Amino acid sequence: MKPNDILNNLEARHPGEKEYLQAVHEVLESIETIYNENPQYKAAQIIERLVEPDRILTFRVSWVDDAGDVKVNLGYRVQFNNAIGPYKGGLRLHPSVNLSILKFLGFEQTFKNALTTLPMGGAKGGSDFNPKGKSDNEIMKFCQAFMLELWRIIGPNTDVPAGDIGTGGREIGFLYGMYKKLQIENTGILTGKGINWGGSLIRPEATGFGATYFTHEMLKNNNDTFKGKVVTVSGFGNVAWGVALKVIELGGKVVTISGPDGYVYDKAGLDADKIDYLLELRASNNDIVSPYVEEFPEAKFVSGKKPWEIPCDIAMPSAIQNELNGEDAEQLVANGVKYVAEVSNMGCTPEAIDVFLKNKVPFGPGKAANAGGVAVSGLEMSQNAMKLNWKREEVDEKLLHIMSSIHIACLKFGTREDGFVDYVKGANIAGFIKVADAMLDQGVV
Repeated sequence: MKPNDILNNLEARHPGEKEYLQAVHEVLESIETIYNENPQYKAAQIIERLVEPDRILTFRVSWVDDAGDVKVNLGYRVQFNNAIGPYKGGLRLHPSVNLSILKFLGFEQTFKNALTTLPMGGAKGGSDFNPKGKSDNEIMKFCQAFMLELWRIIGPNTDVPAGDIGTGGREIGFLYGMYKKLQIENTGILTGKGINWGGSLIRPEATGFGATYFTHEMLKNNNDTFKGKVVTVSGFGNVAWGVALKVIELGGKVVTISGPDGYVYDKAGLDADKIDYLLELRASNNDIVSPYVEEFPEAKFVSGKKPWEIPCDIAMPSAIQNELNGEDAEQLVANGVKYVAEVSNMGCTPEAIDVFLKNKVPFGPGKAANAGGVAVSGLEMSQNAMKLNWKREEVDEKLLHIMSSIHIACLKFGTREDGFVDYVKGANIAGFIKVADAMLDQGVV
């Protein structure tokens, strides 16, 4: 396999899909050696088959707003690969949604889900619809119209969507209600459901909890702990909330949050009261973080910038793809960062990752560190299938075990001769082998 040849062919078929091509390039670089050492992969054209989704559904979503005006959005579902289980991946509702972003997310999801050890394939979907500023009625109308198209290709043993950016418990409820009416059955078809109708405990916090558990394993591998560590976090949604809660529990201090308007630096660190305030703030505005300093005047708001200029021991980007670039990485290294974990999907650019690896800063890639959300979604599917609910402690214990297992897989395939762990390579190889071997077992389909 020659990664550049595959990428050139892929770019010719899918020009301009930069996020998708970036995700593929990262994986191909990591697996080149092991792929070429196993001729059975080449004989079955595993890579050529793996980089293309199984199918893509694109559809129009027509709905009526509160003023009686007809609105039109685009909807998508990318079913990427189901070699190891039903398609599984979130539905993103955000103006930035396009096919390139969803294909990158579906591709990443395939490997991430494989790393969890749970039987789940990879998928992603969503729409360019923006729920911000919409009434509950408008969101319900959109979700019902969206599901009118999606329901034909999903099912508990076929494709199980979930929440994502812009898709929380409210949206999942509206989507599930329409699916149930259309299908005339009550199954665990969506994850992220309300706890009183099939959801799992700790699902909202799971991505942040899981990333913190993975980072904790990285620290342990270096005979280190979270105690006394200063942690910078971006975003301030459910993911950042989960990170902050678990970091505080493990003895660390989260000193930043961010939004589209800039970032807040709180030297004293977040606590339970501040996190509660953030959740209320997020529910009432468009992710603007500047009001935080009005409530907690000891904090500082920095307009139009990202939090990576703040000195820290651990950086955990938790907002969106490519939010931390090469210059940010250089500044973090100059300020003494010791560990970095991507909590957002592909939160760091390739240039940033190169800087961290060059400087031997342990770096946890999103497909490993960020797998806690889908892991608990998989646990929610299991609970639905068995018609029961596990206690919070049971789910948390299972999540910790899954994240620890992912870390072990990364060590197995990513530990270099000098002892440094290349977690990017380790995660990509571990995920690839599982999916590729399943594809080999099942023939050319």
